[in-house]
Amino acid sequence: MPARCLDGFRVLDLSQYLPGPYAGQILADLGAEVVKVEPPAGDPMRAVPPLDGDGVSAFYKLVNAGKTVVRLDLKDAAGKAAFVRLVEKADALVESYRPGAFDRLGLGAAALREINPGLVHCALSGFGQTGPAALKAGHDINYMALAGGLATSGSSDRPVSAHPPTADFAGGMQAALTVVAALLRRERTGAGASIDTSIAETVLGWQALVLTAALRPGHEPRRGAERLNGGAACYQVYATADGRFVTLGALEAKFWANFCRALDREDWIARQWEALPQTALIAAVAEAIAARPLAAWQALLAGVDCCYQAVLEPAEVLEDPQIRARGLLRATPGPEPRVEVAFPALFDGAPPVPRAPLEERAAEDLLAAWDGV
Repeated sequence: MPARCLDGFRVLDLSQYLPGPYAGQILADLGAEVVKVEPPAGDPMRAVPPLDGDGVSAFYKLVNAGKTVVRLDLKDAAGKAAFVRLVEKADALVESYRPGAFDRLGLGAAALREINPGLVHCALSGFGQTGPAALKAGHDINYMALAGGLATSGSSDRPVSAHPPTADFAGGMQAALTVVAALLRRERTGAGASIDTSIAETVLGWQALVLTAALRPGHEPRRGAERLNGGAACYQVYATADGRFVTLGALEAKFWANFCRALDREDWIARQWEALPQTALIAAVAEAIAARPLAAWQALLAGVDCCYQAVLEPAEVLEDPQIRARGLLRATPGPEPRVEVAFPALFDGAPPVPRAPLEERAAEDLLAAWDGV
């Protein structure tokens, strides 16, 4: 089957909310058997609205689809013993406990290595396992703020955070990538791994260009004033007459020229390289775009090779021909509608296989099945 690259690997997911569970789902999408180990009360994300008729969050079901859920109290002797048996048979473990919490349970990196020397243990935290902020509480917006992800994003007067939470999803992807790399190394050497990865440092990993520019006099990045963050007329979000928005990404001269000609404004072509921020040119283009409704721009620019794209509302995304043609969306209609987005890659030309709904099992039943293999 196309996406079963990790077939035969067993992964324990001890994370909650979004980043870690998303990492686990990526690994499940790639074929691993992912078992989500939750405390007796369950992952708190179960209570995040919107709730289905069974009282469980639709968001929780989406991010944990494709997994098996078992509930264990790791502070209880029996629960801890069952967990140790799972670790003995697992290939990888992803957890998002605060640094030190897993150690206090007697299940830190050294203990896990002793239980299963080949285990790939990924500790995904907000700020990393060490350093003065290691124990600091945080969420997506805080990680973006610390690591430079907000400083140059937004308008000139204030930073703007992205939605859905960029750092959370990126941190999950980073964790999954490191687990896959460590499993590949283990296949070659037999060695397990203890991985320390953080959401904030995932954001930091994107900042080399910004940080380098900050050290170059005359090139210091300015929010709303650079070519890619709002300072250029050719790379901008514009409002239409009917309150909708369109994007223009005409960075290359040929695309900008095509756009200008489509608007019968060839006088703008040579102005593409005016000094940033291009306040006057942006205002002129904005005035032109604001004179017509979105439908008019769709008709005029949809066939022009100029890196134009309307800002689609969520309901429009569901119906977009390109999105539909790729086959990644799986909509479940009815009184509790849900939209699943499949793993965003086609293997050998085949679309991803649908995820199974999350399944709850008793730990002993799962262990019996694993013992029988």
